[in-house]
Amino acid sequence: MKIVFATANRGKLREASEILGEGFELYTPADFGITEDIPETGTTLEENSLQKAQYIYDSKGCNCFSDDTGLEVDALDGAPGVYTARYAGPGKDFGKNMDRVLFELAALEAKYPATSRRAQFRSVVTLILYGEVHQFEGVMKGTIAEDKSGNGGFGYDPIFIPDEYPGLTAADITEEQKNEISHRGKALRAMAAFLHEVKG
Repeated sequence: MKIVFATANRGKLREASEILGEGFELYTPADFGITEDIPETGTTLEENSLQKAQYIYDSKGCNCFSDDTGLEVDALDGAPGVYTARYAGPGKDFGKNMDRVLFELAALEAKYPATSRRAQFRSVVTLILYGEVHQFEGVMKGTIAEDKSGNGGFGYDPIFIPDEYPGLTAADITEEQKNEISHRGKALRAMAAFLHEVKG
């Protein structure tokens, strides 16, 4: 089955290809001549994920899927959430994004010492298969570290401590370890199970 993944990230493409396994040929929007930025104007992860997949489907009429991911910090009322990539302003500067999260949590703890650092990464994958919409969710729970640590991963990984690896951030563990527990991996595996069931 040929299917388009609405991403330009080769790492994400490789992960999805490995999870889906044999019988699926993955393509990017660029492979179909779509090189413009796909709109993301939703107010929820579900809306953004659907918007990206719908854009591909409306443009090319082919089976496709997309993902949207957010870091949700309990003490910040679920922020950054849908604004995860641009929390410190336009430009997707994750160094500044992490600094803002750490600053806001430290400010809260100065006022309320019992402030929780609990957080989760949540991914929503939207699949449009023969015109029908299906959504899958994956969550990785953990806590926000007090300082950045590690050289691996990307995004907020240097300040996120997964529950499965106490004392280590997602940037301290290997890519293989992270993929086993990651929010995106869980959502993609749920989609893969659905697709294999549909294919029979």
